[in-house]
Amino acid sequence: MHMTTLDSSTSTESSMDDAANHHRPNLTKRTRIREEEEEDDVGDEVWQSFNSNFHEVQSVLDRNRSLIQQVNENHQSRLPDNMVKNVALIHELNGNISKVVSLYSDLSSNFSSYVHEHQRSKNGKPETPPQR
Repeated sequence: MHMTTLDSSTSTESSMDDAANHHRPNLTKRTRIREEEEEDDVGDEVWQSFNSNFHEVQSVLDRNRSLIQQVNENHQSRLPDNMVKNVALIHELNGNISKVVSLYSDLSSNFSSYVHEHQRSKNGKPETPPQR
């Protein structure tokens, strides 16, 4: 977005884009546009990854909802075979909960890494791999 302001003391226009990029005076406008497009591509890639992970989480949560309904129906029936089935269903539920925790942990870590890398690149500092 290009915004201009009128400088009342000199009656000249100054570009807010230029002011925002004063820390990168050697870059041409074409270079800045290319960098912004690359950032948009990276951002799109990151959001697509997040979207995919959120769909996976939702799929697991939907499966859990179905498992809980089955467990409740089996419990209400009070049939011995259905009670035995509940053991396996509850085991699957526990595994799915662990999977959701892991997926959210990965999402959080990926988002945090993206934000830190984005901040480093905005500040002109070289990107360093995260230490583990």
